Amino acid sequence: MVEIRADQIGSLLRPAWLLDARARLSAGSPELREVEDRAITEAVARQLAIGLPVVVDGEFRRSVFWLDFIAGIDGLVVVDGDERAAFSAAPGSAAYVPKGTRAVAKIRPGESQLAGDYRFLADAIAAHHPAGSPGPGVIGKITLPSPTRAHVLNGREAASRDVYPDMDDYWNDLIAVYRTEIARLEELGCRYIQIDEPYFSSFVDPAQRAVLEALHGDLDDLLIRYVEVVNECVGHRRSDTIAGLHICRGNARSTWFASGGYDAIAPIVFARTEVDRLLLEYDDERSGSFEALRLVPADTTVVLGLVTTKHGELESIDHLRQRITAAAELVPLDRLALSPQCGFASVAEGNLLTEDDQWRKLELVVEASEQMGD
Repeated sequence: MVEIRADQIGSLLRPAWLLDARARLSAGSPELREVEDRAITEAVARQLAIGLPVVVDGEFRRSVFWLDFIAGIDGLVVVDGDERAAFSAAPGSAAYVPKGTRAVAKIRPGESQLAGDYRFLADAIAAHHPAGSPGPGVIGKITLPSPTRAHVLNGREAASRDVYPDMDDYWNDLIAVYRTEIARLEELGCRYIQIDEPYFSSFVDPAQRAVLEALHGDLDDLLIRYVEVVNECVGHRRSDTIAGLHICRGNARSTWFASGGYDAIAPIVFARTEVDRLLLEYDDERSGSFEALRLVPADTTVVLGLVTTKHGELESIDHLRQRITAAAELVPLDRLALSPQCGFASVAEGNLLTEDDQWRKLELVVEASEQMGD
């Protein structure tokens, strides 16, 4: 498996001219596609220039990190979410209530939604390497929203009882969509696929637990089932494909929805999830201590999300060194990597910092990661 010490989560701030084009042009139109192509090409060049070994398309073709993919699954429609699950707003920001989905027909794999995105990303990377190789240590990453996102905010109402009288059939059909999508990406050469899972953190926050209990009942059983679903989605991947699981606490316009350390979920999530990399949020006091890292399996890399994407203030190298040293008391240094805590634009409008702030933070991740072995 490729050793990657500097990582990133997936979304990047959209340039103002891309946001303007999204407001003016129809989604999926050739005109908008051309603008997106330009933005992705420039973002890829910038990532390569600063030495990031993991290169992404910034999710520039998406409106929300999860919505476009899950809403595009045959059989699912978007519905309003529960207002009790609203994000805690940062000063000057309105509360954000995430939507849910409902299966109104049988879920079936359709045309690949992300094959074209990966193909363009791979070509953009290769364009900087005339010999055709993406270069040593460079890998293109594609992110997928967790399948649990289609269920978590609506409980049993996530599927019509007429269509799915047995929820096991619902899960089996949804898993089949993910397995098919991952296999298609692998056929194109994609070797790093990340599942974005923000709602595991709801299980550690008392207010969010109350919302989930009202919708689902027993939360231990629910969390175990969710982990099983993620495992079944990535379990058929190639041996040389990296599977990552990103767990955060909400990230829309610098807002958040869950607070608390990973300790309460680690015995289930850390110990049982069968992925190669756990990308974890550790950028502020809401993240808790590193103690839960004791439960990470010996064959799993921990990616420490120590650099915040919530604001533009730049962390210091000394601070990052201290935090990495503390984590290394629980997980060997050769199984640690560094990243921002989350994406910079989980929704298209992006977090409350500038593009210059973003690139400085990504440069810091590269610089600090290069010193991790010193």
